[in-house]
Amino acid sequence: MSFVSVELAKKSANGFNRARIVAIANQKGGVGKTTTAVNLATALAAVGRKALVIDLDPQGNASTGLGVPREARRATSYGLLLGETELEAAVLATRVPRLSLVASSPDLAGAELEIAERERREFLLSRAIRSRVGDYDDVVIDCPPSLNLLTINALVAADRVLVPLQCEFYALEGLAQLIQTIDRVRQALNPRLVLEGVLLTMYDRRNNLCEMVADDVRGHFGDKVYQTVIPRNVRISEAPSHGLPVLIYDHRCPGSQAYIQLAGEVLRRGAAEARA
Repeated sequence: MSFVSVELAKKSANGFNRARIVAIANQKGGVGKTTTAVNLATALAAVGRKALVIDLDPQGNASTGLGVPREARRATSYGLLLGETELEAAVLATRVPRLSLVASSPDLAGAELEIAERERREFLLSRAIRSRVGDYDDVVIDCPPSLNLLTINALVAADRVLVPLQCEFYALEGLAQLIQTIDRVRQALNPRLVLEGVLLTMYDRRNNLCEMVADDVRGHFGDKVYQTVIPRNVRISEAPSHGLPVLIYDHRCPGSQAYIQLAGEVLRRGAAEARA
């Protein structure tokens, strides 16, 4: 994909171990969670990394945003979670080279009740994918906008969590609850889980409140907050209706350039961890 800079491609080379599993999570809806999952995975695939998106949200927006029609979603993350489908059978190709998808199903909306009585119910997704993703460099899990059993399954399966955070007044209040959940999962269920980073989204430099929220978040979380911010950009909103990541829909727009920068930052952080 020619739209990704050569510099970003250089930064991808053997930066960190294979199959990094990242959950994109925030219990608040409308913060850019799915947009981040789709476009970060696209940018990573564009620089030569083999990426997989697992759509764990019953709304299926990541599946739609990657151009997979509902009639093509036969084996889904629902079957994966319930142990009815093997990962290999659920993986679909997308329009993006090196980027694959496990699509969502509306049946996920009732999955929490179905798995509530199962033994070790929090580990169902982990058991389904962790031993089978060795061929991928990056696995991105798009979580539902709630702290339910689906999200807990994603956090148990993941190595790290990336939190998109809208620049608005109540942002820190919701983030504090999510951080508490991450800490509890780490202590009780998944000791390897770490906070990958906090990503500021829907950022408008003309709005003083955005600046205040950004300063507040950086004051609380320091270098865990990405330097990259995702701006408000109409092309980001338009892209899913065409079944395309914004990086393909309009690679020159500010939103696309921001996600390319984010991918570079993710790769640099991973490389630094590998060297440490």
